[in-house]
Amino acid sequence: MPRLFVAIDLPEEVKSSLSQMSAEIPGAKWVGAAEIHLTLRFIGEVSPQTFSSIRTVLSGVSFVPFSLSVSGVGHFPPHGHPRVLWVALEQRTELTLLQQQIEATLQQAGVGAEERPFSPHITLSRLKETPSAVVARFEAAHKGLAFPPFAVDEFILYSSVLTPRGAVHRKEAVYRAARLPPVPAPS
Repeated sequence: MPRLFVAIDLPEEVKSSLSQMSAEIPGAKWVGAAEIHLTLRFIGEVSPQTFSSIRTVLSGVSFVPFSLSVSGVGHFPPHGHPRVLWVALEQRTELTLLQQQIEATLQQAGVGAEERPFSPHITLSRLKETPSAVVARFEAAHKGLAFPPFAVDEFILYSSVLTPRGAVHRKEAVYRAARLPPVPAPS
């Protein structure tokens, strides 16, 4: 059964720069550059019929292109022993609206509602026994992390296969933003 999620891909230069940070916390399980993305909705394993339905209904999601900026780092859970190290994204209404539309559309395909609130972030690594002080130093060193804004003009339905070396993702479908007609010049 396919294991699915919906995401926004990042520019290659951003993914490359983020993946180079992996040497800074030894022992952490870092996400490879090819797998770095912004998850809009993790779906999980679905039947082939549901997979087909998901591919179809997502084509009905309509949005206009917008831009996003990556800035800052943090970890989950916010209190207690850190388990996930992440990079933050600016809060954008367009991103929230796109995610909400995808969520509603997936429910039409029979996918159960997501119970957790949407928290836009890019997972960098999973932590096991990393001391909190090491994570705090990493976060302090990268609190000013920022990249130029990038255009979001598509989202992707991915399948994911778990391997001993981490997840391997495959693009199943790409959904492009609606193109607005040009605005006529005032006469």
